[in-house]
Amino acid sequence: MGIVGESGSGKTVLSRSIMGLLTGKNVIRRGKVTFDGRDISNLSRKDGRALRGTEIAMVFQDPMTSLNPVMKIGRQLTEGMAAHLDLSKDERYSVALELMRGVGIPSPEHRLEQYPFELSGGMRQRVTIAIAIACNPKLLLADEPTTALDVTIQAQILNLLEAKKRERNMAMILVTHDLGVVAGRTDEIMVMYAGKVVERAPTAELFSRMRMPYTEALLNSIPKLDEPSHTPLITIGGRPPAMTAPPKGCRFSTRCRYVQQKCIDQEPPLSTDSSVSADHVYACWFPVGITPRPKANASSTEAARTMSGSLS
Repeated sequence: MGIVGESGSGKTVLSRSIMGLLTGKNVIRRGKVTFDGRDISNLSRKDGRALRGTEIAMVFQDPMTSLNPVMKIGRQLTEGMAAHLDLSKDERYSVALELMRGVGIPSPEHRLEQYPFELSGGMRQRVTIAIAIACNPKLLLADEPTTALDVTIQAQILNLLEAKKRERNMAMILVTHDLGVVAGRTDEIMVMYAGKVVERAPTAELFSRMRMPYTEALLNSIPKLDEPSHTPLITIGGRPPAMTAPPKGCRFSTRCRYVQQKCIDQEPPLSTDSSVSADHVYACWFPVGITPRPKANASSTEAARTMSGSLS
């Protein structure tokens, strides 16, 4: 599954919620997380540690901050194995070497003795992938795994994740802000905006018959290969609403070019259009591609802009 949305839409908070990494007295908990038929929302500290790594693992955005800067790569790679797997020290070392080779790191014996700062960004991300899959999890969460990498390395890391997913028969959730990244790498896409799911559909269905204006705006903002050089990119005007004071109606209404008064007054529920498919849900009063479609009227658009200005 691909989870898509711009910065601040709630993608990382969702991933960390699934992993049980949001702790503290300031965290407000609602709903539940069900994994493999059981509720993992309120696991004890001990049960949470047993779950993470062996059943659910995560690859974080920036490997330089997710790796311990004062601990050698070899120790970090075998740490999870020591906690979860019944392996001797020599066996853990052999598995670590095999994992390093499997993620494409040359001279693994040498690299295991190095510190994170001695590796390139691409190598560090490969190490975090090796750590994540060391205990054969059922689900791998990849939270924008290419954000901190050079563009020439991004495709290599995404291809590596895809290969390991198939090789180990894992489920994978790929979190990104780029619809282009998930287009050919996912079975299903979930689009988030301002902390909520606004559209979810099988990948081919989403691209061929998207219904949410925000999804349409995200797709339009992707650079096109067939456009001339220096063609200005299409942007989404305005900014996301402040989560401390979200708008009353649709959270995208302050930026939507199709906005109507109903959008400002009432929040749309997630609904299904029988003409699309039962697996395609979206939150919009006036879905893209549904006729007749009302045109944006001046008063509603101006009201939305006024609201956007007051929120910002």
